[in-house]
Amino acid sequence: MDDLARVLFGHAAFQYLNAACELGLLDLLLDDPKLTKPEIDLRLGLDERANDILLLGCTALGITKKSDGRYETAQVLTDMQEGGDLQRLKDTVAFEQYIVYEGQLDFTESLRRNRNVGLRRVRGTGANLYHRLSENPELERVFYTYMRSWSELANRELTRELDLSGAKHLLDCGGGDAVNAIALAKANPHLQVTVMEIPATARITKRRIADEGLSGQIDVVAGDMFNDPFPSQCDVILFAHQMVIWTLEENTHLMRRAYQALPDGGQLVITNSMSNDEGDGPTVAALDSVYFASLPSEGGMIYSWEQHENCMREAGFKNIRRKQFSGWTPHGMITGQRS
Repeated sequence: MDDLARVLFGHAAFQYLNAACELGLLDLLLDDPKLTKPEIDLRLGLDERANDILLLGCTALGITKKSDGRYETAQVLTDMQEGGDLQRLKDTVAFEQYIVYEGQLDFTESLRRNRNVGLRRVRGTGANLYHRLSENPELERVFYTYMRSWSELANRELTRELDLSGAKHLLDCGGGDAVNAIALAKANPHLQVTVMEIPATARITKRRIADEGLSGQIDVVAGDMFNDPFPSQCDVILFAHQMVIWTLEENTHLMRRAYQALPDGGQLVITNSMSNDEGDGPTVAALDSVYFASLPSEGGMIYSWEQHENCMREAGFKNIRRKQFSGWTPHGMITGQRS
């Protein structure tokens, strides 16, 4: 029954996690564990009833644990802090709270219509979430802070597993605020990198690159990757966290465009979250698909490895290989070669 309750009241469970982040409970107990309820009450500045509710929920859900009247965080959160990932978790929680949460109210209707009905809850006139972010500066800040954190989790392994020693010029399609381009450029000082982004985002991309002192190694092209020409002379094309947004037909279209732009022997790289080929998990992939169904664009989900590979084959790529990344997120990488 407890498992069913966690699903039935899952929206409330998330609110406890968000409150623990925003009210400072996690930071407090990570910095000073083994505090009593009155000590936490005093330090957080909450009324007694509010503190009782917060600690009841967080402890019942395993966010915190209680022993001999004293509270501390769950071990997984301690491990995240020690591994440098706690802020990335909090960035993800903020993304879910302020961008994803309200739009997911329309999940059922989004499935019924097979389109992103939840976008109606984001102010603006853009055709998809990404075009509307520039009309909502605070949401834009939350989104790109999250995307940077989410990407950094995967980029640790992307930079280690992707061999670019023989590459000269990489094109990062839809590269956001250049988080992937910066990581790859730093790991491969010989590599020239171009980021292609929509004009509304390109200004953020250029600023981030300049802040990192990499303007000489990374340049930015403002354009629509579905319609505008890909920059020439690139021997690697990267789609990072892109193929989860669009339909499989749109993904195949993008891969065909990449195939046409690459020279013989050129490489296509896809990296994002993947679901398994059996269609039964992992859990994070299933839950994340609610967002892609409800909000960003009119297609997308966390597709399986096999679905991505089939799109690659349809686009003409050979020597297709997959690499699953470790960690708590279902990230991975698929590469293919133009022959």
